[in-house]
Amino acid sequence: PEAMIGKQIVIVANLKPAKLMGIESQGMLLAAGDAEPLALVSLDAPVPNGTRVR
Repeated sequence: PEAMIGKQIVIVANLKPAKLMGIESQGMLLAAGDAEPLALVSLDAPVPNGTRVR
């Protein structure tokens, strides 16, 4: 998580809340890849927080 401080990330937020490792999750980071470790989806230009992914 420290590597993400100050960065914009893409989150899928239209999911039902679920408990993961005993903590309520209200969204999932968007990541891609064929094998571990996955790569977080990143932006090449700043966008307003809350912008929808299309």
